Amino acid sequence: MDPALANLIAASSAFVGTHFALSHPLRGGLSRAVGDRGFQALYSLVALGTMGWMVIAFRAVPAQAPWWNGAGDLPWLAATLIMLIASVLLVGSFKGNPAMPAPGAAALAAKVPHGVFHVTRHPMMWSFTLWSISHLLVAPTPRVIVLTVAIAVLALAGSHMQDRKKEVQMGAAWSDWEAKTSYWPRLGALSKAGAGPWIGGVLLWLGATWLHLHSIGVPAGIWRWAGL
Repeated sequence: MDPALANLIAASSAFVGTHFALSHPLRGGLSRAVGDRGFQALYSLVALGTMGWMVIAFRAVPAQAPWWNGAGDLPWLAATLIMLIASVLLVGSFKGNPAMPAPGAAALAAKVPHGVFHVTRHPMMWSFTLWSISHLLVAPTPRVIVLTVAIAVLALAGSHMQDRKKEVQMGAAWSDWEAKTSYWPRLGALSKAGAGPWIGGVLLWLGATWLHLHSIGVPAGIWRWAGL
């Protein structure tokens, strides 16, 4: 195996593994030892460190041929639509989310699902998963496959583990929220997401794909066909 790709695999494994370890089996003991603020500082430091390692390792992998080709613009069209949905879910996930580590989570979980929570109770995690899928569709090179699989595993397994943790922490409040919402996204409910997530999501989608072109030179989204 190419040493640079092996380094990326190691970095991605560290990024995912430390997230799981610090979020679940090690969290209680470390919080008691260093306090909540100390734990958050440690968590952030480890996350930033392993993410930095992953980004550097990704860039160090030489350009390689994709594992599959063909289909013309079809993968790009699919990826563009997928990223729009991901953007709507991400923007909507910040409002009234009982999964966020903030006071009042139980009160938020007691409410009727609103916005993107009609689609899934884990809109942020699914936005990361959809990001992974879209990039895998258009750039199935070894380094992209390693990166996107790592992000998707972290998002999907992490949200499942979050459900289990919240059931313990919040008891009936989270169980009731689970009964009212879905782990798997119900895309037909996107029409219920509301104007705010759609407006914010479209703006994020346009801005992010524009930056994609001007930061790494690869046209994405509608800019791929806009001739800019």
